[in-house]
Amino acid sequence: MQEKYCPTELESALQQYWDEHQVYLASEKPIEASDTAKPSQKGQKFYCVSMLPYPSGALHMGHVRNYALNDAMARQARMQGRNVLMPMGWDAFGMPAENAAIAHGVSPAKWTYANIASMKKQMQSLGLAIDWSREVATCDPQYYKWNQWFFLKMLKAGIAYKKTGEVNWDPVDQTVLANEQVIDGRGWRSGALVEKRQIPMYYLRITQYADALLEELDGLGWPDRVKAMQRNWMGKSTGVNVCFPYELEGESKQLRVFTTRPDTLLGVTFCAIAATHPLATHLAKNNPPLQAFIETCRQTGTAEADIATQDKKGMATGFCVTHPLTGKPIEVWVGNYVLMHYGEGAVMGVPAHDERDFAFAQKYSLEIKPVIAWPDSEYSTEVWSEHYGSQEGGSCINSGSYDGLSCAKACEAITEDLVARGLGEKKTTWRLRDWGISRQRYWGTPIPIIHCATCGDVPVPEEDLPVVLPDNLMPDGSGNPLAQCADFIHCTCPQCGAPARRETDTMDTFVDSSWYFMRYTCPDATQMVDERAAYWLPMDNYIGGIEHAILHLLYSRFWTKVMHDLQLIHITEPATHLLTQGMVLQDTFYRENAQGKKTWFNPGALTFTRDEQGRTIEALATDGEPVLRGGLEKMSKSKNNGVDPQSIIDQYGADTARLFILFTAPPTQKLEWSSSGVEGSHRFLRRLWNFAYTHGVALKAAAGNAAPVAGLPEDQQALRRDIHSLLKQVEFDYQRVQYNTVVSAAMKMLNTLEAFQNQSSNAKSAQSVVREAYSILLRVLYPLVPHITHTLWDALNYHVEHATSLLDAPWPQVDETALVSDYVELVLQVNGKVRGQLRVEKDATREAIEKTALEHEAFLRIATEGPVKKVIVVPGRIVNIVL
Repeated sequence: MQEKYCPTELESALQQYWDEHQVYLASEKPIEASDTAKPSQKGQKFYCVSMLPYPSGALHMGHVRNYALNDAMARQARMQGRNVLMPMGWDAFGMPAENAAIAHGVSPAKWTYANIASMKKQMQSLGLAIDWSREVATCDPQYYKWNQWFFLKMLKAGIAYKKTGEVNWDPVDQTVLANEQVIDGRGWRSGALVEKRQIPMYYLRITQYADALLEELDGLGWPDRVKAMQRNWMGKSTGVNVCFPYELEGESKQLRVFTTRPDTLLGVTFCAIAATHPLATHLAKNNPPLQAFIETCRQTGTAEADIATQDKKGMATGFCVTHPLTGKPIEVWVGNYVLMHYGEGAVMGVPAHDERDFAFAQKYSLEIKPVIAWPDSEYSTEVWSEHYGSQEGGSCINSGSYDGLSCAKACEAITEDLVARGLGEKKTTWRLRDWGISRQRYWGTPIPIIHCATCGDVPVPEEDLPVVLPDNLMPDGSGNPLAQCADFIHCTCPQCGAPARRETDTMDTFVDSSWYFMRYTCPDATQMVDERAAYWLPMDNYIGGIEHAILHLLYSRFWTKVMHDLQLIHITEPATHLLTQGMVLQDTFYRENAQGKKTWFNPGALTFTRDEQGRTIEALATDGEPVLRGGLEKMSKSKNNGVDPQSIIDQYGADTARLFILFTAPPTQKLEWSSSGVEGSHRFLRRLWNFAYTHGVALKAAAGNAAPVAGLPEDQQALRRDIHSLLKQVEFDYQRVQYNTVVSAAMKMLNTLEAFQNQSSNAKSAQSVVREAYSILLRVLYPLVPHITHTLWDALNYHVEHATSLLDAPWPQVDETALVSDYVELVLQVNGKVRGQLRVEKDATREAIEKTALEHEAFLRIATEGPVKKVIVVPGRIVNIVL
């Protein structure tokens, strides 16, 4: 082997070897039965998947972290004898490609495929154990054909349906906008005031699966945080539909409001309705100010996230409904925070016991009427307190005949009275709404529907799938280019043969990502999935960011259940375990001009002055002028604080990039980027290499000589004990996916080996023990840094000794006999301060331990400080000499 560690050379050569020999090609193999009482993992499948990336053109460090985690899992599972599949694909449809086309004058297809090629090359430079034969791209017609096929199956089953839905409409660009494209009520590109429009759209009936989606969360090995986020998003609530009667043009009507807090019904001081509520539309006919306010409300996003963050505004209508219990008039307001598609588009305002209503009432000087009281607590209408919204320990006040009832009892009594009067009914509601999949955009899966003047909406026949998206169109921001593509639009009706038009809406890209992990199992199948899916599914581990906890994961769970119900797959959940990795953070630096606009500087281009503790005193740009620190934030283009993984690979090698990203923080926690940390990881790998080079001759000479278990000198026993103790810790850490502590243990192993070689003889038994220990170290590190360990394994002839390359070397086993020692190590303290280590026989008497402690050189150096008062012995742990 060469003297110097040259990662770029060895990594490139090894990656080429792996590729040529297709070492990561997975196949479906039968599960081997165990020949032991405890079931073995040998031969069992292990299907681990990283959430497929969007092909933006370049990897970021978040990608590297995700894929390094997955790779470590896959490689260790293979060493344990499991049949491993780790695939990769591309979430290739979506609006960013259209935006890039507008910005760069290149078609979305050309831009996307060029980016896929670039990112694939970067992934390969990381040495990931990916089976590229199973690669899929969601913009490939042979992939999205099955989106269309399954959509038609759902349409036939009544799970997909069409209805009119509210969207954001840009009147200048003549296009529907996603909520994230509406900025301060205006279109992101045109700047025009956005309108709300009702247009026909296709929906998937996810609400039909709400109970199953909620109930089956408990059985998943997913993080509690993710499960809580999904529960909250689905938002199952049990309460009452309360009717507020009113008269309109001589006709009796009811404003229906759902509440989970009927105990606060006597505290209602107003009702608020959505701007698009039919009652609001009616009341605005002869009310120009109200018309203007409603129009303003229409110029905001339709998503609940937008509503939650915007300033809560309202306008009184001058119209009243009747309180169902008191008969008193309750004024109706139009509120911009009320959504028509949640409940029935109306809420009852209880300012005393709802924080949002409290703020609204203060803003518009509405009555705040407390109807719940708590022991030893006085209500203030000036400042909101958290417990005002709580039922715990509360009882009714100012509520007539319900006064004195606990909140729970009042809920029951008021509900019964409402039902008896015909002004209320018990009801379970969900926050979850059906999934609208229609997108008025070009770069997506065409919806396979043909519009015929005679036959109506006609599904495309299965034999005509896929409906291929033209890949040469150039969006310009002014609507969907499919609507102007005659070759795409014009067709004949498959039922009557008359001229017809194709649907120009495309599918939400969440459709593409809801089942790709199933297609990985059989990418060449002539049906949506085949029998190979039954072998690999469900995923044993799924890895991705916490930002995908709700929509992607919820939609993929729904899609899986529908496929199960339509008898395509045997599973009802996509993944047994889920790992949500933390974000990679980096310092941000900026300058701000007189108008408040910030210019962001990449930290890699700055010069820093630091103090003795390494803290930044000043940061200078290339012009020599200082910049301001903006704090740690997620790496992003907008803050110009990204680190190019390729630059790290080119300078230090892929193994260094992987080691740093896995060592610096536990997988689920945020990781703070550090250039010095990268350099430190590289130094460790150089030490690993140098050890093999320095002691290589002796290590190879010891090949074939098994390290003896009995009769070893004490120093060799101690080495084996330390290595196998660390291996035991490593096994536990691998099991809980704590790779940062795996690296820490590996560093301790190398420290122990270096110390031993510096003090040990070259006796045959010593070198056999070292060879065994170094073999363990290489195998422990291999899943994390496969290139250097694979190379050293071969260089030291372990591949001959074990009859396999490190790819398929067996995972090292802890030798429990090595952990047994005739001696124990005790901490030596003097007056409670640690002074050293005390080594005594494990069955030494208390008197012998005290004698050894008092004769220890660390104590003798300070024994003159005073007479010994007493010696405290904590068996197996500590000896404390008190002066």
